[in-house]
Amino acid sequence: MSSLFDVTAGSLIGPTTGGTVTQATNKGTGVTLNTQSGQITMDDAALAAAAEVSFTVTNSKISATDVVVACHASAGTAGSYLVNANAIASGSFAITVSNVSAGSLGEAIVINFVALKGASS
Repeated sequence: MSSLFDVTAGSLIGPTTGGTVTQATNKGTGVTLNTQSGQITMDDAALAAAAEVSFTVTNSKISATDVVVACHASAGTAGSYLVNANAIASGSFAITVSNVSAGSLGEAIVINFVALKGASS
């Protein structure tokens, strides 16, 4: 695997093992995706204005010292959501999604994430 410092013009670096998963039931339902990067399609349940919801991503590739980056990638109203990865532990992390719009939104947004390996324990 390339070092983060071995950047070639026009090429992306990072984990090459991605996957996808769709959340079931509601926006608080946890998912399992055992890849270093991926896409999570959230349930389309309503999220009230100024509300937030968190769910757990069970992932065997994650260590407590890793850094997980997540963002609102597609679907739904652009600029209406803040997405944050947190509670990083061995085997899991959480994602918190905040509705920063003035109205309730019932959209199945897609979240991209990538795990960057942290210091060895």
